[in-house]
Amino acid sequence: MESDTIKREHLIIPHVEDGMTIGLFGGSFNPPHEGHTLVADIALRRLGLHQLWWLVTPGNPLKSGNGLPPLSTRLAMSENLARDPRIRVTALEKSLGTAFTARTITHIVKRHPAVHFVWIMGADNLAGFHRWQQWQTIARTVPIAVIDRPGSTLSYLSSKTARTFERFRVNETDARALPFMRPPAWTFIHGPRSELSSTALRRKMNGPS
Repeated sequence: MESDTIKREHLIIPHVEDGMTIGLFGGSFNPPHEGHTLVADIALRRLGLHQLWWLVTPGNPLKSGNGLPPLSTRLAMSENLARDPRIRVTALEKSLGTAFTARTITHIVKRHPAVHFVWIMGADNLAGFHRWQQWQTIARTVPIAVIDRPGSTLSYLSSKTARTFERFRVNETDARALPFMRPPAWTFIHGPRSELSSTALRRKMNGPS
């Protein structure tokens, strides 16, 4: 079984202390790349996080599972990239049996009510965030930090999610206060952008169809 190849530490909630600020950065990471580490690094620095949990999902409900590499492979690749000691690469969703982000976040927040969690995502995910199951629940459970990615920033900020929660947007100059804010609260953080994408890398690895 694939689970036999996954380290035990990847299947348990990383150790935290009350009062800590933790970023939750989830995805299929198929494959992980320097663009992901850039998002993680910006989030750690701009939000002043104690840790960032790199949540490698068993599968993405919005994407086809065909050709998805084993979870153990994506975990190993992620660990090779995420060298900052504050980053915890984890397969927590597999052990929780939660296929959807909303359920994962709800479980984590209930487990550690005295820890300040923030959902981290690249701006490219903001455009389709309203298609996630219980997306409004996510926004009302934890603050959200959106990190700039290549593409039209204006189009990201005119997305359904951005428009729905426009009045709860926090100026990025106040990003360090975001983890302590009562949700819904979100900010858009500008910074260096990587042109790398998992989709493009998969196409390069697989060759023309």
